[in-house]
Amino acid sequence: MIDPEASFLLAPVAPKASLPGKKDDLPIIYKNCRRCMVMGTNLFIILAVTAFLVNGCAAPRIRLFPDATVPLQEFTLQGMEKGKVLVIPIRGIISDAPRKGFPRDWPSMVQEVVSQLRLAEKDEEVRAVLLKIDSPGGSSTASDYLYHEIMAFKKQTGAKVVVAMMDVAASGGYYVSLPADFILAHPTTLTGSIGVIFMQPKVTGLMGKIGLNMEVNKFGKNKDMGSPFRQTTEEEQRILQGLTNELGERFVSLVAKHREIDQTALADISTARVYLAREAMQLGLVDKIGYLSDALSQAKKLAGLTEDSKVVVYRRTEYPDDNLYYTSTTQYDGSRLALIDLGLPESMTSLRTGFYYLWSPAAGRD
Repeated sequence: MIDPEASFLLAPVAPKASLPGKKDDLPIIYKNCRRCMVMGTNLFIILAVTAFLVNGCAAPRIRLFPDATVPLQEFTLQGMEKGKVLVIPIRGIISDAPRKGFPRDWPSMVQEVVSQLRLAEKDEEVRAVLLKIDSPGGSSTASDYLYHEIMAFKKQTGAKVVVAMMDVAASGGYYVSLPADFILAHPTTLTGSIGVIFMQPKVTGLMGKIGLNMEVNKFGKNKDMGSPFRQTTEEEQRILQGLTNELGERFVSLVAKHREIDQTALADISTARVYLAREAMQLGLVDKIGYLSDALSQAKKLAGLTEDSKVVVYRRTEYPDDNLYYTSTTQYDGSRLALIDLGLPESMTSLRTGFYYLWSPAAGRD
């Protein structure tokens, strides 16, 4: 006989009901949470890509490198007292064409220099500008743009302009130096090349080898003058040489106007040869041989500033341990990122058919 008090030991035990959040449901909850995380990550990526494509007007921008959309700011390199000398670098091929870069194009040299001159016009403390030139020249028109803008800046502000020639300041690099009140060359500077060159690439030899021909219908016998797809006729050569001579004569006449060079020296200069600093000074192309610090002292002297007056630059970002020898407005200068590197400087591949105040042997300098 079973004891009634022990009967509960034989009663069937009902399974316990599972409560939400208990151990039995953990795999399901884990899967749901993981699914939510994946969906959230995908949504974030979609929103980020969309914001990038529309240029992120409302979203915060993350800049790996400062670019040309960042305004120029003033940074003081040295000095404490009132009055400023602004240092503007002119480096590389002189061009008014935007520089190709990643992820966007960058302003041309002409635009960068003129932007800095415009800022200086608004600052009454800028009493002198030091142009630090390291350029073999560039297109005739871009060189003339800078010449005109520097002349206009001097007229507008009354500020003094001093040029410090670095490694090369030839052809267009010298052309943009002409408005200066004082030109100083480094002891090893190469300058001169007072002349113009017309470049017109020809592909006729290559076309003949691969059996390719170009047919042209034209109105006007000289319409395709200078075409790379055929040889230049004698008449066309005379026309092009006449245009070249006219631009060359303009260059020489400006040198005579600004530098007061006698006819004997001018005849030698007109051969368009290059000179080292010593001979350039003998001919009257430069005023003094020295170093960047000497050019800076001369700029302060001409402007009536003290030696402790401020020396400033315009940049888009602050550069650690900044000094006079840094030449870029940003830490990243917009150089093209190439998937295939042919080993050619961009300046060598960007020269188009046209007239150039350029010392072409140095055209590959970046």
